[in-house]
Amino acid sequence: MTHAERVCHNAASRSRDGIAAFARWVAAVSEPLPAPESPGPPASQDERDLSLYADRLARPVIAKTAELQLNGRLRHVIFSGQFSAATLDDLAETANQIRVLSKHRAGQDFLRNLLSHRRAMLYFTQPSTRTFLSFMAACQILGLTCNEVRDPQTSSETKGETRFDSIRMFSSYFDLIIMRSPIARLAESCAYLMNDLSVHGQRSVPIINAGSGADEHPTQALLDVYTLQRTFAREEPADTPLGASPGFRPGVAFGSASNGLAGKTYGFCGDIGRGRTVRSLAMLLAEYPGNRLVFVTPDHDKLRMRDDLRRRLADRNVTVLEVDSLEAQIDGVPAIEAFDALYMTRVQKEHDTPEDAESFAAIDYSAYRLTPALVARMKAHAPILHPFPRDQHFGEIPPEIDADPRAMYFRQARNGMWIRAALLAHVLDADGAIARHFHHTYREQHEYSS
Repeated sequence: MTHAERVCHNAASRSRDGIAAFARWVAAVSEPLPAPESPGPPASQDERDLSLYADRLARPVIAKTAELQLNGRLRHVIFSGQFSAATLDDLAETANQIRVLSKHRAGQDFLRNLLSHRRAMLYFTQPSTRTFLSFMAACQILGLTCNEVRDPQTSSETKGETRFDSIRMFSSYFDLIIMRSPIARLAESCAYLMNDLSVHGQRSVPIINAGSGADEHPTQALLDVYTLQRTFAREEPADTPLGASPGFRPGVAFGSASNGLAGKTYGFCGDIGRGRTVRSLAMLLAEYPGNRLVFVTPDHDKLRMRDDLRRRLADRNVTVLEVDSLEAQIDGVPAIEAFDALYMTRVQKEHDTPEDAESFAAIDYSAYRLTPALVARMKAHAPILHPFPRDQHFGEIPPEIDADPRAMYFRQARNGMWIRAALLAHVLDADGAIARHFHHTYREQHEYSS
């Protein structure tokens, strides 16, 4: 092949190679591009707001409590873990003093004037009956002026105002914000907002968590403990059959109730995983030595105890048992016969998703309902508590049990008014004045009658 022929051949080869490469490029760019990964739904305004405090929210509760206090006292009330056994006893004592003073006109007048110069905002954007009315009654007992926002649709939030801006506006007009929200950790974030304002010399007020998503309900746990304290300080008259008694009366504690709240077996039955009242009360009972907590719930991911609560109780060295029936054996006896107190809860259907329906339908819920026959087997001193509302359709506690002297749930609700009044007095630094007035009044009465 001559030189000229080789040049032509190489040129033709390069041309064919170029055409082939061009064809491959055309084919490549003609193929549809893979669909981009879905970014997921955009973050809500609430999620964006809470992200401002993400680092602080992620800490364990024990690392947060110090900044929720001021001068050694509760400043914001966000977690049940803020209450030590000593604080619980102090609040119970204040509640007892308030309820005694409230029995007489002079005492009522003193209490109503105590905080008549202060104002409270009840910011309840989640449905509530007992908690709302209980806090309102507590404010009225102490003379606090109350205002409320119960529907965000009637507020500037419909115009795009963030919840944090709403809270800051409330803090301009009120001395205390009591808030209940379906948004987990919102109350905690608002407490940090108030602290940050205080650091910069701006107006800041206490935040009280009246229920925050599925997180906690610390003031419900507070009234639960107060009810247990009062119940275990009562006795059944020895000469009166339990069934015929109109109820417990004050006196010397009896049976295994003699150690107060310590050294007992507490049962929790129902929706443990989604029940914030259970979480909060369990952590308070962990403050007392020797307690054993028994959780009775279906073996379902959404209903049984969550891992975070299990870890927190383990960190406190609390004995925890998880069983699937009130008849399950504990130390050789059915659980229902071992309890020193039983905390019943409803199944919280409002949290159900369509995907839950099939798995929930397979659960035999009869194992999580009280009956008169089961109650008859309980210890004579064992109170039955329920955070309410109870579900008339589910029937976790049928009405025929209400007359049993161990059924404490209506007293429990009334106790909430007194212990929440004590909490407000503590946060607003008025509990000392109550104690002084109480002791002065009843010392004078004692001296007069002696």
